[in-house]
Amino acid sequence: MKIIRNHTTLSEFESQRSPNERVGFVPTMGALHTGHGSLIQRSIQANDLTVASVFVNPTQFNNSEDLKNYPRTEESDLAFLEAMGCDVAFLPEVQMIYPSPSAVQFNFGTLESVMEGRNRPGHFNGVGIVVSKLFNLIRPQVAYFGEKDLQQLAIIKALVQSLSFQITIEGCPTLREEDGLAMSSRNTRLTKEHREKAPALFKVLNGVKTDILSHHPVELTLINWRIKLEEIGFRVDYLDLVNDENLQPVTTISDNQQLAVCVAASLGSVRLIDNLRFTVDQNS
Repeated sequence: MKIIRNHTTLSEFESQRSPNERVGFVPTMGALHTGHGSLIQRSIQANDLTVASVFVNPTQFNNSEDLKNYPRTEESDLAFLEAMGCDVAFLPEVQMIYPSPSAVQFNFGTLESVMEGRNRPGHFNGVGIVVSKLFNLIRPQVAYFGEKDLQQLAIIKALVQSLSFQITIEGCPTLREEDGLAMSSRNTRLTKEHREKAPALFKVLNGVKTDILSHHPVELTLINWRIKLEEIGFRVDYLDLVNDENLQPVTTISDNQQLAVCVAASLGSVRLIDNLRFTVDQNS
């Protein structure tokens, strides 16, 4: 496995690339787990070369403590990537990605006015900046992102379309622990007590889905399940039912709607997000 850390090793990689080589790219912030592994595996199966990046992007954090506490496990990440059969690991220093402070400002319109965008001002601007830079440096044909970050996935698809990147974006299903908790690098920071409570997030998502398909009122359903999360000990940023395509809030239900129930909630200092996508069937 080739390791790239700077422009010199990146140039060496570029000089060795075949013009007809199909490159798959998996951008990560490290603390790698089986969920990341599924993205890498999917890339390996579909491409000639797979590149995975590990970079904790400072511009997408609007909370300095969150940035400081984000898990950094370079040694185990490299071992993980090599064991997966990844061809190239890209581990740039901050100075390589941001030689000077970025003045670029992305505006994703209504896509970023809800959920994460509403609760984390500037977050998606930082995501847009770093993903654009990584795409320009690696120049993949395909990039893989997990559906757990559903809003981020939508933002990146909009970014690619707006800036005419010749890259296919593939969303990959969320992988879960046996108890239903969505796999996340942040899970390693949960205390034992909080880890035992964390699977309630997925149970609540399923509860909302069941109630919506049973024709319960949307607003009342969301309020009731939010209260249940708070009773367990979560601090809830949002529990929303949205249109699966444009992520705008849904208040009335009709047949054949494609929906997603999305949640962000904290246990202690650890903020977790999750979502569940489903379709309103005519026979439900």
